[in-house]
Amino acid sequence: MGKAFDVALLLAILLSVGCVMLESVEYYGGNYQHELMIAEWVFTIIFTIEYVLRIICVKKPIRYILSFYGLVDLLSIVPTYLGLFVTNASFLRSIRTIRLLRVFRIFKLARYIKEANVLMEALKASRPRILVFLFGVLVMVTILGTLMYLIEDYEETKFTSIPRSIYWAVVTLTTVGYGDISPQTEIGQFFSSIIMIIGYAIIAVPTGIVSVELARKSGIPPSTQACMNCSQEGHDADAEYCKFCGEQLNP
Repeated sequence: MGKAFDVALLLAILLSVGCVMLESVEYYGGNYQHELMIAEWVFTIIFTIEYVLRIICVKKPIRYILSFYGLVDLLSIVPTYLGLFVTNASFLRSIRTIRLLRVFRIFKLARYIKEANVLMEALKASRPRILVFLFGVLVMVTILGTLMYLIEDYEETKFTSIPRSIYWAVVTLTTVGYGDISPQTEIGQFFSSIIMIIGYAIIAVPTGIVSVELARKSGIPPSTQACMNCSQEGHDADAEYCKFCGEQLNP
């Protein structure tokens, strides 16, 4: 029953966001405005009922209301009601697209929750090393940009300043290559070729860091159960108490 509710709510969210997108298209917004408005109110009523039921079911409703997903749930229904009182509130309806954030919350089917939690734990564990890596990259592009500014020092150069040269270094090192700035001297072209090769090696570093943590965390099977007190998820399969607030979990 719980999985069926999650799937039904997921479909409602996707259909609602689809209606918001169609409403922004001139053809559909003009020819099917009445139908889209009816669909919008149907989805708004559904999400309002769900929001009220969540407040009733949790032990600490204030904590849920002020939580990230609680605010997302509230913001997904408020724009439609504001449209009744504000004449030109069409721009507010675009806020409803944040319902897509709730897709990750209700995708709590057993086959997906483990991978999602493992990935989040791996990213958290990798954060210090990734920050050090990003700092190293920042230092590198600063040095490379400054060197290119000195190399391409001629009258008609597009490397007009060190910040602009650093921008070029970032674009080149990440192998994006917009082409709006390019070296003209032979030394500059040779130097940029080396930076491109270095870029391929740098891209693999954060991937390796996260992969190591994924291998370490993959053996931890989380539960699909949410705490009735704080609404937190991601508990161990054999957990009897919530690791966030200490409340006893449902058996």
